Amino acid sequence: MGNPVENPGLPEHVHRRADEDPKAEKRAERQVASLFALSALSTILFIYSYFFIKKDVFAFIPLLGNMNIQQLLLGLGLAGAFLFIGLGAVAWARQLMPDTEVVAQRHEFRSADEDRKEFVETVKTQAAAAGIGRRPLIKRTLGAALGLVGLGPIIMLRDLGPLPEKELEKTSWKAGTRLVTDPGDRPIKASELEVGAVVQTLPEVDHPEHRSLNDIAKDPVLLIRLRPEDFNLDAERLSWTYEGIIAFSKICSHMGCAVALYEQSTHHLLCPCHQSTFDVTRAAKVIFGPAARPLPQLAITVDSEGYLIAKQPFTESVGPSYWERDSK
Repeated sequence: MGNPVENPGLPEHVHRRADEDPKAEKRAERQVASLFALSALSTILFIYSYFFIKKDVFAFIPLLGNMNIQQLLLGLGLAGAFLFIGLGAVAWARQLMPDTEVVAQRHEFRSADEDRKEFVETVKTQAAAAGIGRRPLIKRTLGAALGLVGLGPIIMLRDLGPLPEKELEKTSWKAGTRLVTDPGDRPIKASELEVGAVVQTLPEVDHPEHRSLNDIAKDPVLLIRLRPEDFNLDAERLSWTYEGIIAFSKICSHMGCAVALYEQSTHHLLCPCHQSTFDVTRAAKVIFGPAARPLPQLAITVDSEGYLIAKQPFTESVGPSYWERDSK
């Protein structure tokens, strides 16, 4: 066997130019400050694009094709804001922060009290050595970059829109409104529905091709036919049904997804988004999942021609629950 390899030790420390040349140190400081300033400017670009560039402005960009200018500048602004903060931090660490090697010998897991005290003092000393206190240019630009970059995500919260407040109480359903098939806009007679049938409906309107998206999002109703003896309803809710036909809002009371699955053997409605499950026989009571309240029930009857109609509008808001709504 050959002789063991001797420990070569640490290579000789190579000082950086910024450690020895005051001019190089100033250049490095200006470079770091410039990167932080670019981050702040990128955030300003993001804010300007969000508020002052129209959403329908497009332009041809080489290699990218026809681009929405607002979206392009929003992306560049937010990316630049975070990128230049990162680059500035790296440049600061590589060129200006202390650059001395320290050998720490292995010791037991808990340091002695003297070592712990010494560590605290070292942290304080090295924090001061990092230069944030004596480099006002870096301190100001870093503060501006960090202060502005947080505005981007906060501003984007505006796109969530206002709270619906009373808007979810308003639908197109009125007393006497016929239920029509969706799709097709065909009036439905009670005699057409067999036990176990499920039909998606909308309120009849004069010009169905011009329904607004706002109405389409709130108006859908599911018709389900059971045997009358299957219901477990109080007298008022039972009076809202017609010969075993019951109607519920199709919009889930959790997050507003479309309740689309009906299990005939159990009489359960299921929302596919988060698995909220509603018992049709008990006025769509929630029996599983995150929904906080039953699906709103629409009172129905028939008109003189036998077509299904609404007795009255919904008596409660359709759609998802939120913090301003009573969850009763």
